[in-house]
Amino acid sequence: MSGVDEKRAGFNLKAPGASGASSLHLPGRADFPRLDEHLVVPEVTRDEVIKGRRVVAMPADAPHGDQHFRLDYVVGAHVAPGYEGSTELLTRVSKHSDFASDACIRKAGNDPATGSRYLEEVAFEVVSTQGEGDVTEKAEEMHERGVRRIFAIFVKGPRRVCEWSPKSRRWTPLDAGARIEDSCLVTPLAASALLDAALADNAVVEALIAKDNPVYLERVAAAKADGKAEGRAEGKAEGTADAILKVLEARGVAVSQAQREEILRCSDLARLSRWLVRASLATSAEEVTAEN
Repeated sequence: MSGVDEKRAGFNLKAPGASGASSLHLPGRADFPRLDEHLVVPEVTRDEVIKGRRVVAMPADAPHGDQHFRLDYVVGAHVAPGYEGSTELLTRVSKHSDFASDACIRKAGNDPATGSRYLEEVAFEVVSTQGEGDVTEKAEEMHERGVRRIFAIFVKGPRRVCEWSPKSRRWTPLDAGARIEDSCLVTPLAASALLDAALADNAVVEALIAKDNPVYLERVAAAKADGKAEGRAEGKAEGTADAILKVLEARGVAVSQAQREEILRCSDLARLSRWLVRASLATSAEEVTAEN
């Protein structure tokens, strides 16, 4: 992020309530402006405001853009019923801050207390060229507003996933095997899936399973049906091959080990049926398995 010109168009630093909308008051906490009472113009300017300091959310380069794409892919699949996921959702988090996290999850619908959308409960930030000071200030502001959990994915240097700790006021790295468990997620999200493309695919499949995705269930049912049909066919083939050998044995026709294995190895039911008919008349095993 970088600073912007004082006269930059689209930036409007208003006093709380200047638009005529009432501020939200949370018991035991400071007054907050409405979530949608913005200091900047959504989808018009790249400006954001962090603690009264104006910054620009610049277009991403490959490390940031790639990670952001993976973040949306994985988190989007994990959103639980009754919740909504968003990308770059502009939120007025305080009197002097109006900015967006890279991805977030909030309760679906509108908050009856305010008539507008719910505040995000979980937020994710991708940190590349952005200074850690900026993302730390954003975490402090989001937590103060009421965002329950805030995660940062650092893509420069040692790539890692961290969670903001309000108690220690610092970013706490998650272990390689850590799984993020939360009521807004349909199933625990593997932190490693946010960093690795292959693990991201695995995590998305786990989420689809947890959601009882109908396409996934159809594929599983079809695979089971195919397996049962194949099993029945294999069983019938084995039974027919065994019958051929028994007929030849009963008629005193010699069968070599190689011929026995050829008959038992065959899975073509039509061929085995022909061999069974021949077995009742043939004078040698060669006549049974002959191609003509």
